[in-house]
Amino acid sequence: NRSDLSPSSFILASIPGLEAAHFWMAILLCSMYILAVTGNCAVLFIVKTEPSLHAPMYFFLCMLAAIDLALSTSTVPRVLAFYWFNTREISFGACLVQMFLIHTLSAIESTVLLAMAVDRYMAICHPLRHAAILTNAVTAKIGLVAMARGVLFFLPLPLLLLPLPFCSSRVLSHSFCLHQDVMNLACANTTPSVVYGLTAILLVMGLDAILICLSYVLILKAVLRLASWKERLKVFSTCVAHICVVLAFYVPLIGLSMVHRFGKDLAPLVHIIMGNVYILVPAVLNPIIYGVRTKQIQRRILNLIHIYND
Repeated sequence: NRSDLSPSSFILASIPGLEAAHFWMAILLCSMYILAVTGNCAVLFIVKTEPSLHAPMYFFLCMLAAIDLALSTSTVPRVLAFYWFNTREISFGACLVQMFLIHTLSAIESTVLLAMAVDRYMAICHPLRHAAILTNAVTAKIGLVAMARGVLFFLPLPLLLLPLPFCSSRVLSHSFCLHQDVMNLACANTTPSVVYGLTAILLVMGLDAILICLSYVLILKAVLRLASWKERLKVFSTCVAHICVVLAFYVPLIGLSMVHRFGKDLAPLVHIIMGNVYILVPAVLNPIIYGVRTKQIQRRILNLIHIYND
């Protein structure tokens, strides 16, 4: 019987005792989702329509905006349907697709953040070679490599789950599908899936994090060689927005990993909150961070507001 091997559906997690609060939780999530969509669409529109922003740093920012839009859109509408209409079931196939999209898009975002760190390193440590090396064509190729890297590393995750038999319990720990969460419901040896998942995470997000840290060590060494503190602060301030975006991505990622690894006895509320933070917080914060830190984007936003008011 095929249903013994793969369930027809999984049950999304709810918070025991707080079912009555689902409507208001959905309002909060919907507000954050609207903010994320509006902010990231604004970034894409501003960079597209402002010729002075047609440079590698801003193209990478557009890639981040597109990834955040795709990641939040692949999860939040389904979560809102659950909270508002109590549609707790998600089909087995849809769950695997959602899981693949979440992990693949996260890997692509990690690669883009590494590329942005290299861009900052080249701009500060090798300013004369920066424009010649990081051309628009090279930036586009980096985007394609990031996509290919994410797909190749994380496509095996759902494929490894397909042949596994699953236990009678089909209740997930989150309001969407993650690899480790789905894998924990299997009634078979999941060692290949565990080993491959951990290897993929370490070779993508782990390696990217190390290389980002290395790039900033080199940047700091170059900055400290400058003559005055005023010059040092001015140069390093160009990295502040990127550092904030890196933290907004990696802190929720590490927090969610810790909850899965050590938080089996934690309340369901903790799992659900950490999952939603991982999905939505970077998408909300990224356009705000770059909007605050980038004068060209600020100016363009103010011009748009002025035109709208007129």
